[in-house]
Amino acid sequence: MKKDIIQPEVKDVYIAIVGRKNEFDETEWVSYLINNRNEKLEGVLVSTRGYGEIKGEHKKTATFRHSLDEVEPKSFKKIEELPEGLFALSNEFWLSFYIDKKMYDKKYIFLAESISHFNSINVPIVNELGVMI
Repeated sequence: MKKDIIQPEVKDVYIAIVGRKNEFDETEWVSYLINNRNEKLEGVLVSTRGYGEIKGEHKKTATFRHSLDEVEPKSFKKIEELPEGLFALSNEFWLSFYIDKKMYDKKYIFLAESISHFNSINVPIVNELGVMI
């Protein structure tokens, strides 16, 4: 039964959204998967979507799926760019990967309006300012 399935806990794996200036001095926001573990993540899949209300009207984005294959220990990989217009929505990242043939999965949700320079910290491994879960 479902209660008999043991879900290993995801530790030291994060999603971060980093804002950096481009050549036109505009901020571009990019999401990254950060592996702060000592093991390589294999078979990495990330599903992303946005949802919520804007001006009283329910909105949702398309669901995007990204295959990152492998993420080496103490490293990061780009997932996707995020337009600032999506920050009014909750942004969900559903991650699954394998370590030693054991499957892990975790859902990360950046709540509406939480992605901003105001909430930025120095993101480990990436070493830039961003919002991290």
